[in-house]
Amino acid sequence: MPELWGGCTCGRIRYELTLNSLDDARTTLCHCHSCKVAMGGAFGLTAKTPIDMFQYMAGCKPKVFVQDNGVHREFCENCGAFLCEYGEQNKDKFRFVGRRCLLYVMTGTLDEGPDALPPKGEFFTSQRNKWMPQIPDTFQKKKIQN
Repeated sequence: MPELWGGCTCGRIRYELTLNSLDDARTTLCHCHSCKVAMGGAFGLTAKTPIDMFQYMAGCKPKVFVQDNGVHREFCENCGAFLCEYGEQNKDKFRFVGRRCLLYVMTGTLDEGPDALPPKGEFFTSQRNKWMPQIPDTFQKKKIQN
């Protein structure tokens, strides 16, 4: 059972992610404008995981920022590092898919970094920067259908 640890830049907030297998996490790059701005980079990189496998350590309480598009991003109020995100429609439950409650973990906050959970796909590829190549052997979605 893979156990991954992570936290913010300053170390005030720590979390544990306990997966049954690495297949419990679906890491994707997101090329939408919102993710680029929030992450301050060329894409967002998150791992969709069941919420029951994620927990903040005792005494750790993040702040929440709600974007105009309804995305809730939890972050450390001291250093500003984003830790996870979820949608407005399920802010009290994070995000449901079927019967499993899901959340999106920022893989850059993992102690082992993004290599711990390599990407399986890319979203909003129609907005990918022209200089950035496609990630080989991953699924590609130009946009997300509602």
